[in-house]
Amino acid sequence: MKDEQVIAEAEFNPAVKTYWLLSGAVIFVVTIIGIPLLIFWFAIGLWATGRYLANMSATLTTRRLIVKRGIFVRVEKTVPLDKITDLGMVEGPIMRALNVQKLTVETAGQSGAGALVGLTGVIDAQGFREKTLAARDAMIESAAPAATPAEAPAATDDRVVALLGTISASLQRIEERLGRD
Repeated sequence: MKDEQVIAEAEFNPAVKTYWLLSGAVIFVVTIIGIPLLIFWFAIGLWATGRYLANMSATLTTRRLIVKRGIFVRVEKTVPLDKITDLGMVEGPIMRALNVQKLTVETAGQSGAGALVGLTGVIDAQGFREKTLAARDAMIESAAPAATPAEAPAATDDRVVALLGTISASLQRIEERLGRD
């Protein structure tokens, strides 16, 4: 990792603490049973959201995206740039009011629903997203083998013809078997 350079460090909007507090409060209110616990939520939530925000970081290098977060259990996720398929942006009504956005990182080969990594509260989330996608594209382009235009078609034409012949023969066998039934 000596050849890696840091491209960008994400900074986080302090308003994300308010968003997290309000989100928790909504859950307490919806459950009705949690309404009396709101006072405790705001007291503990102020401390917890501050600590969580202080422990959050996202570093974009020339080869990967490194995300760290957590209070009691610290989590570090490293996402190779060439595995990133999309960086989504989420912005709900409360988020818009607080000028908070969430970046979601989706990768190739990711199991389960949802994003692999979510970054809530990144300042200039759109700019960080564009830098990440540009770094991914640059990494993929630099890793792609350069074929000379004169050699590439000649080398692949024979393989393509052979592959099409194999596919055609397979399809004919399938049609014959289907015709028997």
